[in-house]
Amino acid sequence: MKVNGKRHYLWRAVDHEGEVLEVVVTKRRNKQAALKFLKKLMKRHGKAETVVTDRFASYRTALRELGAFEKQQTGRRLNNRVENSHLPFRRRERAMQRFRRMRSLQKFAAVHSSVYNHFNQERSLTSRDTFKLTRTAALAEWRELGAA
Repeated sequence: MKVNGKRHYLWRAVDHEGEVLEVVVTKRRNKQAALKFLKKLMKRHGKAETVVTDRFASYRTALRELGAFEKQQTGRRLNNRVENSHLPFRRRERAMQRFRRMRSLQKFAAVHSSVYNHFNQERSLTSRDTFKLTRTAALAEWRELGAA
């Protein structure tokens, strides 16, 4: 991602259902950044049974240092869930006409993922009536949270 003309990296963790667990923005994409991201993720959500990543070397070295190297899985199309979770974020980012500060990108990414997780309904997996009920319940809960 470009922030004020400089390249930054958006690290995202997604669970098996497609919900975004954690989002971190860093200036570099190296072992230290991967360690920071994985430690924050494991501290908040515990250790995972498997970790699906792309074949980037910093993941491998960071997981080796954390003692979870054997839990890493890489391969074609295994990482699709994470890649597809970028799409709504990218759509919103284009509408906002990019970011000017790293901090604003981090805040937006954190808020966007939690809001998107709250309202994201797997439309293709449920009937129309069930979808309407869950969407209405999510909106009512959101309004209740906003009123507090």
